Amino acid sequence: MNRTTLSLIAAAAALAAVTGFAAVNAPAGDGGAAAAKRLPVERTSLLCPEPSTSDLAETTYTAFTPASRASGRAGGAALFPVVKQLTDAPQGGKGKGAKPFLTQKEPGKPVSGEESGAEAPTLIGSADGRLAPGWTAQQTTSVSAGAGRGLHGTNCTAPDTDFWFPGAGTAKGRNDYVHLMNPDDAAAVVDIELYGPGGALKAEVGESIQIQPRSSVPVLLSTLTPKPQTDLTMHVTARSGRVAAAVQSSDEELGGDWLPAATDPAPRLVLPGIPKDATSVRLVAFAPGADDADLKVQLASPTGSITPAGHESLHVKSGMTAAVDLGDVTKGEAGSLVLTPTEDPVPVVAALRVTRGKGAKQETAFIPATAPVGARATVADNRAKGTTLSLTAPDKTTRVKVTASPGTEAGEATSKTYTVKAGTTLAVAPPAPVGLKGSYALTLEPQSDTPVYASRTLEIPENGIPMFTIQSLPDDRGTVEVPRAKQDLEVLQK
Repeated sequence: MNRTTLSLIAAAAALAAVTGFAAVNAPAGDGGAAAAKRLPVERTSLLCPEPSTSDLAETTYTAFTPASRASGRAGGAALFPVVKQLTDAPQGGKGKGAKPFLTQKEPGKPVSGEESGAEAPTLIGSADGRLAPGWTAQQTTSVSAGAGRGLHGTNCTAPDTDFWFPGAGTAKGRNDYVHLMNPDDAAAVVDIELYGPGGALKAEVGESIQIQPRSSVPVLLSTLTPKPQTDLTMHVTARSGRVAAAVQSSDEELGGDWLPAATDPAPRLVLPGIPKDATSVRLVAFAPGADDADLKVQLASPTGSITPAGHESLHVKSGMTAAVDLGDVTKGEAGSLVLTPTEDPVPVVAALRVTRGKGAKQETAFIPATAPVGARATVADNRAKGTTLSLTAPDKTTRVKVTASPGTEAGEATSKTYTVKAGTTLAVAPPAPVGLKGSYALTLEPQSDTPVYASRTLEIPENGIPMFTIQSLPDDRGTVEVPRAKQDLEVLQK
């Protein structure tokens, strides 16, 4: 049994543990799809990485659960600080008597908290009852000066066993850290593999990294390879236990942001939400299987799909990282990149590094390939100014209902439905709550089964620098498939 298969089994087991009743296999009998039903999750967990080592950092945390008709007990949700692990010695984390950093008591209204300087900790949290379905947390950090200055934003992530990070790097002037966070009561063991343009890099120190219970380990990527690499693909796998992983990239000249994990390897990928004023876009791709991949490169623009001149295709050799500069590919119009196989379908992973501004006023962010919105997607910490929502429908025209929650301090919820034409990207300033004070959350609900992809851009310019961050919006994991036997048991218990 190969590592990918083991990872898939472990991920399914982890999902079952979180929900309490997830269907790992279809029940025997008259068909899995007909015998199962999707119900709200009962419990979920998230981890937020240590935001910054800069004394100038200002961090805002926002948590939100969409309002729904889910029944059951009220439940609760909270984020607790954990200890950063610098050695293999056991260290304390969230424990008996620990005070929550942020607590949420009701769905439908976001809550927020702030932390200044380099002391902001890693956060680990869980939600249950009516607060579990779709629970989302966002971490937004502004660093006004120094290496990595810029706006660093990331969705707090759920634990898993397998992560891909195309777009990492160890070039001169760049410092990329991967943050490994263990939410459980037992230690986790993690391997890190790096792949450059020439293939796998030897990095024995990346093997068998132990993360103690309820703690976090930051690993500087440049310590794993002796030679600087501009373009890397990193693969993080858990040998035992489960972790959350995120990469923070800081560049002395180009600022920095979080690089989230890309969606699982697939023959076709969508990377949504390239800003219209992007001055440079760099595509990084990797084929983890035994076959090379040939990809057709297209831009889903506001008016339709186009092929960038001079960048019609990309050849990705098996086990090697490929990269190409697409320049100002959007030409003043917002867009999304769509990668499709030119011949045989070969699974790949990919991400974009997007730059805005010029000279000393440049700033960067990352867009990984993402899964579609699915039944519903949610993003927190949207502001009255500087928020852009990008919606991409690569196949068929579709409609998406977008709901703005009440504000963290004041404001009434509102919603609007958008039509996204086939092969296009629609970039809009989303609806904001009436009488907004503070920040708010956005919930996306597609009105058909047509796949739609989305991302949110948040801009907070400072000192003439176009600081920004981009978060993709896959399904918010609000529901899980429940076997029919479980449903029958619940009926008997009533």
